[in-house]
Amino acid sequence: MSAPLPPQLDAAKAQLSQALQAVEGRPIDLGAVGWADLEKSVIKLLGGPFQLQKPEHQVVALGLAAVLGDRLAKDSQGFWFPSRESPEGASLGFPDALVMLSPFGAVVDALLAAKLERLEDVVKDVRTSLGRARFSVQGGQAQRLTPFDYQRLFDPGFVQLVAVDAAKAEKAWSTPPEALARELKDALGRVGNRLPEQLKQQLDAQLVRALQRLKPGVPLVDQAEQSPRLVELIGHLFGAVTSTGAAPEEFWADVVLPLAFIGAPATFPALEGDELEAAKQGVPPIALFLELVPFQHQSPEDEGLLGAFPFASVAPPHPKLGQLGSLRMVKVGFEALDKPLAALDPAKTKDALARFGEHLAKAAGAPVRSAGPEADQMVDAAIVLLKDLKRLSAEKKPVWLRRLTEAEAGAEVALAEVRQALGAPRIILA
Repeated sequence: MSAPLPPQLDAAKAQLSQALQAVEGRPIDLGAVGWADLEKSVIKLLGGPFQLQKPEHQVVALGLAAVLGDRLAKDSQGFWFPSRESPEGASLGFPDALVMLSPFGAVVDALLAAKLERLEDVVKDVRTSLGRARFSVQGGQAQRLTPFDYQRLFDPGFVQLVAVDAAKAEKAWSTPPEALARELKDALGRVGNRLPEQLKQQLDAQLVRALQRLKPGVPLVDQAEQSPRLVELIGHLFGAVTSTGAAPEEFWADVVLPLAFIGAPATFPALEGDELEAAKQGVPPIALFLELVPFQHQSPEDEGLLGAFPFASVAPPHPKLGQLGSLRMVKVGFEALDKPLAALDPAKTKDALARFGEHLAKAAGAPVRSAGPEADQMVDAAIVLLKDLKRLSAEKKPVWLRRLTEAEAGAEVALAEVRQALGAPRIILA
């Protein structure tokens, strides 16, 4: 399986190669040189101890991460996949077992220890893990994993917006984990046959047993450093009032939120030759609509997160979560969307898109080429999310933005059942 280097890593590897050649006065074969010999050249290049905060040292680490990725691709068929949580924007996966590695993290650890030979141990550990996985397969060959499988499981590329009852989330975070585990265990029992037994077992492992592994008697939020994703999920599970569907980040930023700011204009701008030609060639009307039609409502002056939430309004949902290095869940200011959503009529937005298609056809003097069912599905999905946003805005509650993997987004229906069971009245027989 091919493992093309992501552009940023490819560029860093090229810079590293050029820099090493400059300090040594000869080319260095990064694919063949041993780590111990490579370290001697890297020491000259760094000019002292490795310091992660220095941009030039970061480039060296990125270049070495690319070299490590190349070696693992050759040795163990490793491949790169997008991973927004990784500093290098990508991680390494393997087809024979679910093993994920951040080469940049491994390189940084080795450089901080001033022992680049540790990377050979990383290669051996990966090889051992994959060998065990192959040996454990019984009765035939296991299904080989692809970069898309890893991205679905590990890349938090989906976004969901949630209106929350902050007091309920705070109460859950202030509760010791063993009490939360009992409450969730009970809720899973009361879900009944609304969820398959296998799925309930997965939720039990993800929630109940994960909570039971934490230190008892200590508020959950005080253990956020040990289990940040669990703490975020508990806040969402107990605090969410209503939420939008989950969709790729780019879909929110490039389609849904711009549609909210554009609204449903009565007239459209005149079209020029290139734009008409694009329509004739099958560019979806919605793409030209988003590119050509001006906003009717003001978006944040600083463009903001996803183009809709001022950066000054973005904050951790709890002060103690702000101490963590990376958050998947943040509080956002909804003010820039209040006016657009108050005026929003999703049906009128859909009508405006249809009228814009007629506007294109009239300007072209002939029916424009059909963009196909995918464009229609894009419009329908955007309209659904706009309806979700309008419902969310009506709650007048704090809003959190959650980043999820595709797999986590797929589990939202099951979490909604657990949330309903948590909030349902309990019958107590006297």
